Amino acid sequence: MRVKFALSTLIVLAVCISTASANTITFTTPPGATTSGGAVNAQAVFTTGAGTLSITLTNLQANPTNVAQLLSDLSFTLSSSFAGAALSSSSGQEITVQGGGTFTLGSTVSTGWSLSSLGGNTLLLNVLGTPTGPAHLIIGPPGAGNVYSNANGSIAGNGPHNPFLNQSATFNISIAGVTASTTVTGATFSFGTTAGADNVPGTPPVPEPASMLLMGTGLLGLGGLVRRRLR
Repeated sequence: MRVKFALSTLIVLAVCISTASANTITFTTPPGATTSGGAVNAQAVFTTGAGTLSITLTNLQANPTNVAQLLSDLSFTLSSSFAGAALSSSSGQEITVQGGGTFTLGSTVSTGWSLSSLGGNTLLLNVLGTPTGPAHLIIGPPGAGNVYSNANGSIAGNGPHNPFLNQSATFNISIAGVTASTTVTGATFSFGTTAGADNVPGTPPVPEPASMLLMGTGLLGLGGLVRRRLR
């Protein structure tokens, strides 16, 4: 009887942990990806929870040459339907690149990006077409000597495009119907200041559900408890 009780408790705990936790999946640009401006390297980390979706969008391309290597939007498709979505908050650090490639870091501010629906289960985060754009594109890290030595006139000292967002930005979305079991089935990165010109479909790795880590920890702990009870 004690063995059956312990096994039942183990199953219940596993289900509860899996249900209560979040699910994380990461999309990246494929190796060797390019746009009209040159090489690109970006990452989007999605975390779904009960009625929430958080996204960290990062530009990993160091010392870019052209604004077409800078992130300007992200579209993504969820695995299940939802009743409505709203961007509740977003943030990123401003960075201004001067002529010659030196830069000045600014404050952490709202990104000014917007959230819209592309139909079905697909949403779009975008700065082009907002009052903020074409500023606040996400730029990658500087090069050697902490200088954007490759930057041409579309980046260095460019009035309309400065300030950029420094390497990454975070977005928090309230989205009715999303749960911890919801995942992201596709994502496309867009670069530059011309909408639709430089799109790169993301490559997803194996999903990384945080629930699995928590479940494993819980099972180990309960396993020890079961062993003690059976002695």
